[in-house]
Amino acid sequence: MGRVLAFDYGTRRVGVAVSDPLQMIANSLETQDTKNIYDFAKKYCSAEDVESIVVGFPFNHGHHQNDVVKHIESFIQKLQAMFPDKKIYKVDERFSSKIARQTLHMSGVNRTEKHNKKNIDAISANLILQSYLENPKLFQS
Repeated sequence: MGRVLAFDYGTRRVGVAVSDPLQMIANSLETQDTKNIYDFAKKYCSAEDVESIVVGFPFNHGHHQNDVVKHIESFIQKLQAMFPDKKIYKVDERFSSKIARQTLHMSGVNRTEKHNKKNIDAISANLILQSYLENPKLFQS
C-alpha cells in the first residue's frame, strides 16, 4: 500500500499533506509556492511510493462555481498528465480553511503563527487528506 498525497491548491500557495504508508494518518508537509508545485510533485512521487492523489475541491450547492475552480481543474488535468498511473480524487474543501484557522487559534500558537497563511494551507491540506482517509469509498476519481 502506498501513500496518498494531498493538495490544497491556491493561486499563490499550495498546502501539501501526505499519509503514512498504511493510509491511516495525515501529516502536513511544507506549503509550496504554486509556481513550484509540479516540480515538487515530481520529486516527491519519484522518492516515495505514492498510490493516489487527493485535491481539495470547492463543491458548492446549486452548482455555482467560483473563479478558483478553473485553476483547480487545470491543476488536476496537469497532475493526470504527469501521473497517468495514479488515481486523483476530488475532496470537498469548503470549510477546511476556516477549521484550520480555528485549529491554530485553539492550539495556543502566537499571533504571527495564527495568521501565517502557509500554516493555514498546510493544515487545510491535512484536513482534506484526513477526510479522504476516513472513508475513501465516498470519493470518486
